[in-house]
Amino acid sequence: MLKNENQAYWCVIRNGKLLLQKGCLPLCSSEQLICSTVTKRIVGYFNTIPVYWLVAETDFDDASFFSLRLLLSGDSALFALAGRAIQLAYMMQSQRFCCHCGHKLQLDANVLAMHCSSCDSIHYPRVSPCIIVAVRRGNQLLLAQHPRHKTGMYTVIAGFLEPGETAEQCVAREVLEETGITVKNIRYFGSQPWAFPSNLMLGFTADYAGGEIKPDYEELTDAIWATAEQLPEVAPVGTIARQLIDTVLELNDQNETY
Repeated sequence: MLKNENQAYWCVIRNGKLLLQKGCLPLCSSEQLICSTVTKRIVGYFNTIPVYWLVAETDFDDASFFSLRLLLSGDSALFALAGRAIQLAYMMQSQRFCCHCGHKLQLDANVLAMHCSSCDSIHYPRVSPCIIVAVRRGNQLLLAQHPRHKTGMYTVIAGFLEPGETAEQCVAREVLEETGITVKNIRYFGSQPWAFPSNLMLGFTADYAGGEIKPDYEELTDAIWATAEQLPEVAPVGTIARQLIDTVLELNDQNETY
């Protein structure tokens, strides 16, 4: 028997967006959710309360679905569980056919993965590793602005790992390719699952080694050195980008090393 069976968080997903009620995941019994919950699958627990992913959603209008980003300011553990449900929904959409025999896949009855009934293979969710790095130069922090950030927000450098590449090599390559800057003393900081749509962000700090800023304008609209006193709008609280920015600026203020 599941814990707290009568009360649960519900991850109802449509087109990569979550059903939210007053900015929160629905917290209620299956009867109160006013839709069939036959397809529910457990994705974890938050404060002993089960968190369900509803595989097949019905009975809600499009206006009730919002970006997972709205949960960023809440508890990180619940955000991660909602992100897990988003990634599982993405798995069902993007992994529909077996890469071994071409047969159509179905969600497995026992594990959160896709199953091929033809060759009996299991296909787990694909997660794409990315790096994200805060580069320091004295009391300055390297920030970049991307075309997709319509508000003019700046953030730290990020990019996908390439085959055969270590995360540290990816850090050095992405910073050089996007800004013309070389780095040294690359150090691991932490990680964050990032369900947009199915990534794992590996956070690093690094020190400036040389070069002048020369933004790659196919990737960026701007790149700058910023201080805590002259900080533009930056990534929101709850993101690993903001954790990196706040940590480095605090270390700069205290003249400490990471």
